[in-house]
Amino acid sequence: MTYKDAGVDKEKGYQHVKNIQSMINETKNENVLNELGAFSALYRLDQDLKEPVLVSGTDGVGTKLILSERYKSYYNLGIDCVAMSVNDILCQGAQPLFFLDYIASGTLNLERAKELVAGMVDGCKQSKMALIGGESAEMPGVYDNNTFDLAGFAVGVVDYEKRIVGQDVKVGDVIVGLPSNGIHSNGFSLIRHIYDDTMLETVEFDNAKKLYELLLEPTRIYVQDYHKIKDVVTIKAMAHITGGGVIENIPRALNHQYKAKLNTQTIPKQALYQFINETSNIEGDELYATFNMGVGFIFVLDKNDVEKCLHCLPDSFVFGTVEEGSGVELVHA
Repeated sequence: MTYKDAGVDKEKGYQHVKNIQSMINETKNENVLNELGAFSALYRLDQDLKEPVLVSGTDGVGTKLILSERYKSYYNLGIDCVAMSVNDILCQGAQPLFFLDYIASGTLNLERAKELVAGMVDGCKQSKMALIGGESAEMPGVYDNNTFDLAGFAVGVVDYEKRIVGQDVKVGDVIVGLPSNGIHSNGFSLIRHIYDDTMLETVEFDNAKKLYELLLEPTRIYVQDYHKIKDVVTIKAMAHITGGGVIENIPRALNHQYKAKLNTQTIPKQALYQFINETSNIEGDELYATFNMGVGFIFVLDKNDVEKCLHCLPDSFVFGTVEEGSGVELVHA
């Protein structure tokens, strides 16, 4: 009797490491102090900061992985895995440093795992951070041979005095939005409840993409957008619009001390969201409490900085204002 007889193939694990070694090396920099395969990863802090503070975040990709497995689309899911964590730590003004991943499955599918890592490498490159390690766990009995789970962990650094935690937000500040790439990695349980396989595969949009293809677009990473404006304007707060949509996430950026008055008509139109709005029975506010509805990230700025932001980020838009009160007020007209 061997471990392989019980459903765990150690040789596949060794092969997986060999398959991804060269890709991961593409994300390495001089601060990564060991090779892949060590018991843990070493990363040197050489940031020229007065008081460096580590910022961490971890997340998964939700039930989006069910559609990804159904349509054998793994690369974009790897990007999602990075984006969900790195966009979160960005909200504190962190410079991303490194990323680790966790892939769990009933049996290790080498091609799937390699494509997932390739997507994560892409996400790490977009984020200017190193993929320094991870874990690929075979867990027969917990997962069957066709199911898997994916999660990630990002670490960044920020100078304590320059951390962004919404402390300077005031009434009259302006909320500037950046578009999403679609529904990103939140709301897929509801999507699968609304649309069956036939609709996923037959509904086609003007760009010739089917519904499932639009749903599997990767989460946009906003690190480079942040770097384009961080030295041009004073960013008072940021929010990554994930689970809970704008209704739950923007108040977090305002420390629940003010109201966000948002004009939904300023959001750039997306065919996917127009379709969801027209074909589902979801009430208006529930849409904005479940999906990002086309807004992936927001900045809170002084009104005098807005034009500079819009100039630096041409796809950004004025989404709303900070008002007295609490929560979110949605204006649909």
